[in-house]
Amino acid sequence: MITVNEGSVKIQVPDFSRVSSKAPVFYNPDMEFNRDVSVLALQVFQRMVDREIKVADTFAGSGIRAIRYLKEVDGVAEAWANDINPLAVECIERNSRMNSVSPLVSREDAGVFLRSNQGVFDFIDVDPFGTPAPFMDSAAAAIRNRSMIGVTATDTSGLCGTYVKPCLRKYSSRPLKTEYCHEIGVRILAGFTAMNLARYRKGSEFLLSHSTRHYMRLYVMVRRGARRADESLKNIGFILHCFSCLFHGHVNGFTPINMKCPSCGRELDVAGPLWVGDIQDAGFIGSMIEEAENKKLNQKEKVLRLLQTCIREAGMPPGFYDVHELCSSMGVSAPPIDSVMDHLRGDGFRVSRTHFKPTGIKTDADLGAVKDAIKGSLI
Repeated sequence: MITVNEGSVKIQVPDFSRVSSKAPVFYNPDMEFNRDVSVLALQVFQRMVDREIKVADTFAGSGIRAIRYLKEVDGVAEAWANDINPLAVECIERNSRMNSVSPLVSREDAGVFLRSNQGVFDFIDVDPFGTPAPFMDSAAAAIRNRSMIGVTATDTSGLCGTYVKPCLRKYSSRPLKTEYCHEIGVRILAGFTAMNLARYRKGSEFLLSHSTRHYMRLYVMVRRGARRADESLKNIGFILHCFSCLFHGHVNGFTPINMKCPSCGRELDVAGPLWVGDIQDAGFIGSMIEEAENKKLNQKEKVLRLLQTCIREAGMPPGFYDVHELCSSMGVSAPPIDSVMDHLRGDGFRVSRTHFKPTGIKTDADLGAVKDAIKGSLI
């Protein structure tokens, strides 16, 4: 056994040489960053709803998430730690005693656990090893009104378009391997989540979404009502991409799509259905940045860098332009990205960096305007 320190807690876990779903008790040290962000998101959510909350970690493993939520988030009345593995349950109970907290421990299949506790939880954390797809229907059915779901997906090769068929099978959506494929993957996950919630007459409001290393993570506020569900579904659509000239755009709904590129006339490729609405909420993320000053987080600087970039993405259209890719297609050397952004702002466009890629820029400018800004930056 080894001792691990995260945030304000200390736990013991088996000493495994590598992360594996076959490990008898699952603990992934690479996900500490994910858990740090989750602590901030849950605290801001709790202050937003202004009530004591009940939270559920559906794949608890070592129990680290549930224990951290109890120790580090004010206003958590109950935290459930569920894992189907009996060895994990023993580990959760031992680590809970070490930290003087008492989560409610359950040993059930995640889907059964959620179906057995419908309307109980204010926050459900769905963080499996692999795809969350098989569990999202149960989470959507179980979550109560004015609550939040946190979803993690580690099957990024499918969501990013390296393997198309697994994504079609799991998410009923077609990915596309473009320079912004990680954003497409996040939007596929968001769309899949929203459509599952809509089935139970629940609307979706995405508060924070990010792609980090080998996983994608999003936080969605859930509100009950057929009208809210219908409004959410208006944000389901498709992303259009031209591999010839690098044009991209999007359409809402399931209306017929003009498959000709408006820039070069070539055939467009399509990703979706997926979420084409906002995936970042500036107010929520701003509150997370403020809350970070009150929390003990081992990776605070890295967390703040992510949040400060995500907040600038809020309100921007889907997709982004990779400045280096565009310059390569234009046959020119890449100018400083900040210079390109300054030219776009000078022309009246909104523009920001993106956490999805260091050479990417989000903007409401069209392809021609971005190319003009690149040319202007070369002078």
